[in-house]
Amino acid sequence: MKVPCPVCGTTAEYSPSNPWRPFCSERCKLIDLGEWGTDGYRIAGEPGSADRMSPEDLEDAALRAAELAAKNAAREGARKNGARGRRR
Repeated sequence: MKVPCPVCGTTAEYSPSNPWRPFCSERCKLIDLGEWGTDGYRIAGEPGSADRMSPEDLEDAALRAAELAAKNAAREGARKNGARGRRR
């Protein structure tokens, strides 16, 4: 399966034959790692904010995450199916 490299967008093979998957090269893999290491990428929210959530809030967040994942999977499946997944 071919996927776009998350760093440069070059098409890369996503299989065991590509040791840097999903990246196209070791260079792109290291660039991505460097972004995480220098806070170039951040996860929304204050540090430790999940520790202050009630069990109900955590459950709601987990349900929303599962719904979003299912929606994204369905969208990806429709994209892969091309015309068969389009509405008329």
